[in-house]
Amino acid sequence: MITIALNKLAVIEVGKHQELTILRGVSVGLFLGDDEGEDVLLPDKYCPLKYEVGAKMRVFVYRDHEERKVAVTTEPKILLHQFALLKVTDVSAVGAFMDWGMEKELFVPFKEQRRKLEPGRWYVVYLDLDKETDRLYASNRLDKFLDNDTLTVEEGDEVDLLVAQKTELGFNVIVNNKHKGLVFENEIFKPLNIGDRGKGFVKRIREDNKLDISIQPIGYRNSIDPNTELIYKRLVANNGHLAITDQSSPEEIYDRFGISKKAFKKALGALYKQEKIELLPKGIKLI
Repeated sequence: MITIALNKLAVIEVGKHQELTILRGVSVGLFLGDDEGEDVLLPDKYCPLKYEVGAKMRVFVYRDHEERKVAVTTEPKILLHQFALLKVTDVSAVGAFMDWGMEKELFVPFKEQRRKLEPGRWYVVYLDLDKETDRLYASNRLDKFLDNDTLTVEEGDEVDLLVAQKTELGFNVIVNNKHKGLVFENEIFKPLNIGDRGKGFVKRIREDNKLDISIQPIGYRNSIDPNTELIYKRLVANNGHLAITDQSSPEEIYDRFGISKKAFKKALGALYKQEKIELLPKGIKLI
């Protein structure tokens, strides 16, 4: 009996950056290929002025309006299996469409919308792939792509955060692109907005694997001067500006904050060093 061994071909994947080889030039662009023999067109508008056959190019691959794989040098706002804040540009009878930096907008089916998306508004979404059609789509149902059953973090770990949703308790955050966490409102010492990215720390892992997240190093809050926090919160409550300076009278400072001028100047100095405020001739302003 003769056995024929078939090699499983690695295809050029959509939704990702790829290092592909320049195979040949044609009238409409360049054909790029992988090591397994598949090729994809890089349209003329994305082609470099000078190139060499056999050279490597880093491109992003997705499907165009004709559902053909196409390579582009444009940088997408989201990659496959990642989360990002994107803007809805249109809503049709079949779903919503979002701007993700590509010519063909990103489709969000109605079944993948936690609530009906509205044109002109911004939402955190996840980029996924329909394995049956090999087409990319976005989903606003974030929880189904987050796993807290098997955690890859420990208490005290520094982690990457994406602010995903405002809640009554604070802000839900996406941790390391894998897990769901919560930053409590009373532990927030700077303005947070949906879509913000930054570093955080795992403060506590609860028995049900829920993550309490701190946006400052563990123990930092205990070292914060309460006067610094007082002035900062007043600034936030007053749209980021207060008509008072370190030259204001001790009486005015005490009337407004209940602290001495010396304590006030010390707190201002701390905020200034942290680059949280700008000192103006007639006031102070949040940066």
